[in-house]
Amino acid sequence: MKLKGKTALITGASKGIGRAIALAFAAEGADIAATGRNEDELASLHTEVTGLGRRCTIISADLAAAGAADSIYSHASAALGDIHILVNNAGIGSSASPRPVVDYDDDFWNRVLLVNLTMPYHLIRRVLPEMLARKQGRIINVASIVGKVGLVHGAAYAASKHGLLGLTRTLALEVTGSGVTVNAICPGPVHSLVADIRLAHDAQRTGRSMEEIERGATLLGRRLEPDEVSPLAVYLASEESAGMSGQSINIDGGVLMAA
Repeated sequence: MKLKGKTALITGASKGIGRAIALAFAAEGADIAATGRNEDELASLHTEVTGLGRRCTIISADLAAAGAADSIYSHASAALGDIHILVNNAGIGSSASPRPVVDYDDDFWNRVLLVNLTMPYHLIRRVLPEMLARKQGRIINVASIVGKVGLVHGAAYAASKHGLLGLTRTLALEVTGSGVTVNAICPGPVHSLVADIRLAHDAQRTGRSMEEIERGATLLGRRLEPDEVSPLAVYLASEESAGMSGQSINIDGGVLMAA
């Protein structure tokens, strides 16, 4: 029970990596405040978390909406009390509008930067004062290996994830010695519906089959599963990681070895 007595606020927790992290945290003793947009999936998550004997509050929220950070933090705090762990996982991928920069959609650019970078900043601003006052806290930003390289037809996503790593490193410097740590997880190709859509786009763009692209996605010959990412999040949320801050950790099946 590495997270016993802790409360975690996790965005984008209704599916994929966020859901896997929420369930892994609950299994380690944490209470969960979970945001998402699909109310049925959130209700299912609530059932699973409470089935593990933990408290859970679900927050149906669009992170692009005005005032979302304030309402999410207020809801989570009112329901569960102090927030010990913040996981900024929610994001918009490139699959919603893949196109080259010369043809890019300005509205899509603005929405991706808002959800993927500005909202994590706002949520950090809400939870950080109580963490500093308590002299303990964990902030985990789910970035991407695309935060370290480029992505063809994915400028907004790549820019947002590069920015999230910059935010992670800067905040880690600013909270040095406070008992608060700030780290980023950089997943590689992971199985998800939005990733499937992006895979189909790349297949059409390159003239290769989806199966061929997937086999070459990692050195493992496959994409990762969300529950292969969640154990790293548990470590970063626990006291075992007290000596680690400002790091951006690849979990990518060997795609990047030097970044």
